[in-house]
Amino acid sequence: MRISDVLRAKGTHVVTVPPDTTVRRLLAILAEHGIGAVIVSADGRSIDGIASERDIVRAMAQRGAAVMSEPVTAIFTAEVRTVTPETAVDEVMRLMTELRVRHAPVVAGGELAGIVSIGDVVKNRIDELETERTALADYITTSQT
Repeated sequence: MRISDVLRAKGTHVVTVPPDTTVRRLLAILAEHGIGAVIVSADGRSIDGIASERDIVRAMAQRGAAVMSEPVTAIFTAEVRTVTPETAVDEVMRLMTELRVRHAPVVAGGELAGIVSIGDVVKNRIDELETERTALADYITTSQT
């Protein structure tokens, strides 16, 4: 199973914000879309960084509520590990576990093509296991008749 299969099921829409977005506005965008991270991008196609709820919490713990007025670039993660549509889902699970990240932007042809979360990857794996279980149950039932 590849990331392209996950994107086919969930879609390729990615919420992005420009680098000058304030942390306060970032929080509103996360809440509005019910998501845990956004891609920071000056043009909506390239990746300047990623900003997550975790980044906000860490910045607030270090600098207090004043962080709310700062630009997202003051708290975001600039070094972003990306995947491609051809990347195996198992490889993305390993990457997320090793790096302790919950989101992986998908890049194709040098441009942002989607984003997958740990929830997307886990849902995909559960669906795979359910398909295998159903196939085995059908095989056992058919074999006994």
